[in-house]
Order: sequence, then C-alpha cells, then structure tokens
Amino acid sequence: MVTESILVVDDQIMNLKLLKLLLELEGYRVETAGNAEETFQALQSFRPRLILMDLRLPGLDGIELTKKIKADPQTKDIPILLVTSYIQPGEEERALEAGCDGYFSKPIDTQKLPALIARHLGKDNPRKEKS
Repeated sequence: MVTESILVVDDQIMNLKLLKLLLELEGYRVETAGNAEETFQALQSFRPRLILMDLRLPGLDGIELTKKIKADPQTKDIPILLVTSYIQPGEEERALEAGCDGYFSKPIDTQKLPALIARHLGKDNPRKEKS
C-alpha cells in the first residue's frame, strides 16, 4: 500500500505534534511546517496529497499562503484544508475564494478530521487498500 502524504502547517508546536500523531495513526506520512518559509522549503522536496493549513501564521497568514501555493503550477492541485480556531464572519468564504478546498475548526475533532481528509483524498477509509 502506498502511504498518502500530508503537510501540516501550524505555528503552534502542540498542534503540529497532535495532528502529526493523529494522522500517522491513520496511516498517513506527515511532514510539518511552522510558517510560510518552512512550507515552501518542504514543498521543494515533499509532494503532499493534501495540506492542512492554519489560518493564523507569522508573516503570511494561511489564506495568503494558500493563494501562493495555488498560484504555482507545481502545487496548484494539492487540496488545502484550512484549520483554525478563529472563526470570524466571512472567514470561510475568504478561505474558499483563496483556493482552500475546505474549512475545519479547532479544537480538532479527532473523529471527524480523518473522515474529512479521506473524503478530500477521494477515499472512504485512509487505511483501506484499493484493489
């Protein structure tokens, strides 16, 4: 079975650790980045099938970073799910307009997030091998 890969972008170390552990337990290969610069560095050598993007990041926020990723022909097709605890009116619309493929709020629901990721990867169950 080929392991699907996910890039988690969040400036909070505890969030990175939690998401990495949760997703690795689901069978994913996970890389992490804490800001835009680390994200671009990671994308030079790591081609994730999906990116989990925090909204509030130092420097470029998650929406601006998403716009840059979606503007690059090499990375434009990678689905991006915005994950944030800052739910403001109009935030979801801004994220979708920037190119995000979905929106998930913190605190993270450890039951719903893997299902959402599997749906965006076109799978029913990330652990199930396709025949």
